[in-house]
Amino acid sequence: MHLPEKAFTHGGKFHADDVFSAALLKLCRPDITILRGYQVPDGFDGLVFDIGDGPFDHHAKSSPVRENGVPYAAFGLLWRELGPTLIHPDDARRFDEGFVQPLDLDDNTGCGNQLANSIMAYNPVWDSTDSPDACFEKAVEVARDLLDHKLESIRAIRRAEEEVRAALAKCRHGVVRMRRFAPWKQYLIPSKAKFVVFPSQRGGWCAQAIPAGFGTQALKVAFPRAWAGAREDELPAISGIETLRFCHAGRFLITTGTEEDAITACETAMAFGER
Repeated sequence: MHLPEKAFTHGGKFHADDVFSAALLKLCRPDITILRGYQVPDGFDGLVFDIGDGPFDHHAKSSPVRENGVPYAAFGLLWRELGPTLIHPDDARRFDEGFVQPLDLDDNTGCGNQLANSIMAYNPVWDSTDSPDACFEKAVEVARDLLDHKLESIRAIRRAEEEVRAALAKCRHGVVRMRRFAPWKQYLIPSKAKFVVFPSQRGGWCAQAIPAGFGTQALKVAFPRAWAGAREDELPAISGIETLRFCHAGRFLITTGTEEDAITACETAMAFGER
């Protein structure tokens, strides 16, 4: 999709929809100029969004709706075109489901969304003399920075695939050992692995229980209940593992002084078989 040098959207009070639409356009073309007003200028030769009943507006009766029933807003319509050029198409689809659709739904229904409410807080308050356009630009910069970081984190997950799959290929007794941390959930959740072990940023080692599926807090195997939230000076006696330092109250994460003890902790948890 070719992006022109300028774009136009509605003036006045802004919402997460038009703000993130502008942020997305600026990510794709940093030099784009975004104008605001209450009517599209005659003969405007740029891209128009969230106003004007064009391909990137969603206020007409015939506005498109996703197969799952979530109606598109301007952000979703632009993401449908531009998202797969920024990240892998499969990732773009998942990002639409998890990030774009809640904002589109809020804009179309007023259902309420914390991120949308946070962006709207950048509007001038009722007795302010601040320029709405200046406030819009500030909100767009915030949204652009957030969007940029979100997309880079997704690219990082994609870059980690080779390293995580190589570690998975060497999985023994349900434990994956990694030489350094890398985003692993997308690749290990569907696998038969139960735990992943990797060096801690604070020194020592971490072991993490792998969730039973995407979008759930359930674990394939949890660390023992007796360890959960216990003090550092109590854990070695409770567990029989000399360098066990910490076990999260949620039973999904432990830290140890050595890699061997981290692996032992995972093997002990599997022997308990608790979930």
